Amino acid sequence: MTAFCPQPQAIKSVVLKSGDFHFGYGPTRISTLLGSCVSITLWHPRRRIGGMCHYMLTDRRRPPGMPPDGRYANEAFELFLQHVAREATIPPEYQAKLFGGARMFDNSDDGRIDIGAQNIEYGLKLLDEHGITVMSSHVGGSGRRKLHFDLWSGEVWLAFPEGEGARTSKRGP
Repeated sequence: MTAFCPQPQAIKSVVLKSGDFHFGYGPTRISTLLGSCVSITLWHPRRRIGGMCHYMLTDRRRPPGMPPDGRYANEAFELFLQHVAREATIPPEYQAKLFGGARMFDNSDDGRIDIGAQNIEYGLKLLDEHGITVMSSHVGGSGRRKLHFDLWSGEVWLAFPEGEGARTSKRGP
């Protein structure tokens, strides 16, 4: 099978800020900049659809009647599940990649909570609970990451304006 590669002028660019979410298909590139926040990409390899979230915190007690807020991992994941169902697919059919969760400040000795580490752990837990395979990740460390996710291919591209020491893992081909 020949991989589809759109002409550069045909690529739709979606830039996520903290708390944003996008799900779609076709010649779309989703991009974001991460620090302690985490992005999860979900991609359906057969249907070539998917999305990305950019969450800041793990969860909250949502007020009754309020729609999901993508700033929280549990609610961003709820948005994913809504789109997965709308596409008549199921979560285990998707492949996930997880990025971010950096330690942005050197506060290891001051007793403060490591938000990045909590975000990573919570994201992995959500994916595991829904039977979604994590194909690769680049998490932890320090500094920022620029992330680009191509919906037509499922490929993710990272750039590092600063920082190092992240943990990388990859599963599968």
